[in-house]
Order: sequence, then C-alpha cells, then structure tokens
Amino acid sequence: MKSIIGIGNALVDILAPLESDELLRQFNLPKGSMQHVDETVSSHIWNEIRTREVQIVAGGSTSNTLNGTAELGMPSTFIGKTGNDELGRLFADDQRAHGLQSILLHSPQATGRCTVFITPDTERTMATYLGAAIELVPDDLNPAMFDGYDYFHIEGYLVQNLDLVRRAVGLAKSKGLIISLDLASYNVVEAHKDFLSEIIQDYVDIVFANEAEAAAFTGRNPLEAAQEMSRYCRIAAVKIGEQGSLIQCGEALHTIPACPAQAIDATGAGDLYAAGFLYAHASGRPLPQCGLMASTVAAKVVEIIGSRIDKETWATLR
Repeated sequence: MKSIIGIGNALVDILAPLESDELLRQFNLPKGSMQHVDETVSSHIWNEIRTREVQIVAGGSTSNTLNGTAELGMPSTFIGKTGNDELGRLFADDQRAHGLQSILLHSPQATGRCTVFITPDTERTMATYLGAAIELVPDDLNPAMFDGYDYFHIEGYLVQNLDLVRRAVGLAKSKGLIISLDLASYNVVEAHKDFLSEIIQDYVDIVFANEAEAAAFTGRNPLEAAQEMSRYCRIAAVKIGEQGSLIQCGEALHTIPACPAQAIDATGAGDLYAAGFLYAHASGRPLPQCGLMASTVAAKVVEIIGSRIDKETWATLR
C-alpha cells in the first residue's frame, strides 16, 4: 500500500455546541470562518464555555486527514509541534491510538488549541490559538523525513509561515511525492490568494476546497471554480455540501453525489473527505470512485460531534 506523510498545526480541539449565534457575535467571530486568536482571547473563550458540555479531542486539519488515511489502512505519518504538556501528551496518545506514526517536535509554548463552535445548522466556526504549533519552522524539516513516502498532504492553515510551506512542498516535490493541499478556510484564501496560487501552480497535484474557499480563490461558482482551479494543478475537488462535490481533471468533470447522512456537526467533514479521496487515489481507483469514497467517509463524520469516527464505523468503511 502506498504511504503518506503530512504537515500541519498540531492542535487540540475543544468542541462546543451552541444554541444560537450569540457567542459568535460576542467574540466577533464571522460564522463559518477560522480566526486566529491570542492566548488571552482563547482563555476568555474558555472561561465562557467551560461550564458547558464540551468535548476535548486531538484535532488539526492535516492530523484529521491522516487519522482517516491511517484508519483506512494507508501507512500515515504526521509532522507537527506541541508543547511538553498535558494537551501535547493527549495529542500524541490520540495519534498512536488511531495508527498514526508521529514526528512530534516540542516547544516551550503551550500546545495549540482550537475552539470549534457548532451552531444548530451544523456550521462550525473556529477560534484558534496556535501556541506551540506556530513554532514549527523550516529548519525543523530535513529531506530524510520525506524518504519512502508516495504522497504529501499539507493544510492551508500553515500560511502563517510562508517559508515553512515553501520548504515543505519543495522537499516533497524533490522526492517525487504526489502533493495535495486543503485550502482550509475562505478567509485564509482571501488573505493569501497570491501565495496559494503560486504554490499550487508550482508544486501541488491535488487541491481540496469547499464552495466558499473555491469562490474566494477564483471568484466563480463551484462548476467554473473547479475548471479554473484545475488549470493550476492536475486535480481540483470542490465540495458543495448536500449537493456533493465536483472533481475536475483536465477536460474531464466528475459530478459526485453526497451520501445520505443525518448531519449534526460539519467538523472534520472536509478533512475526512480528503482522507477518503487520497486513500482511494493511492489504491489506483478512477476519479469517480475516489470521489465516492471521499463522500462516504465525509457522510460518516458529520453524523457525530467532532472528527473522530469510532472503530466500528471505520471497520464498516474499510
């Protein structure tokens, strides 16, 4: 089986279901976005929600995706940086439990955390304190880390360190890996469109984007966005929620239906879509089957709170 390595923000997710959008307005968090906050704001948020019923689990976009590929049977390795603290140990233990190999570097800073607000419409809004994760730097990476792998996956959230992204994709390309990128969030795309365009055109083979991210990148509707994005890379996958997804490769467009699901939380849906797609692609499946695998895995994760599908469901998926 082909293998995958990925780099991302090593974060612990605090999942907080809300009854309304009031708390989002209180902390000036645009619904559906990912906002970086400092430790002070993150602490204020925690103090506001700590008496609620929240879940604390390992998270981060690339980590979620590689958790999925590992559970599906694809040898998977994650590179990230945590603090030498309780949350950092929770993150490492979670990766081991799901079959991930980890290259976890350590920082004096606290392990990063992401508060995920889940509103009744299943939309998720994220307030992220990066902590130790932001201290992952280009010099932490060396060419030997990429030896023996077939795929490399990276998240758009890493654009807070442009040099790190450039070094990571450069090393992956020098080793001949197939490179995939998840655009992460529409506001990330809006803030770094030129940089992302450069990286995708020069290095990336597969791009994953939801409807809002694709619109931010191209200014077009999903169909036109998939066509436009595929001019930058080999494969563009645009997710359009209940309508499924569009996969464009060259002149060929594949329309993928969404799998039926009783959705209660969209956290991790895009990350697990990428996991299903990459696993199927690594298995040599044609693109329509890659899309169906992606849709199937994503449908399972939206039926739970958070991004960690249980072992029995993974067995069924396999």
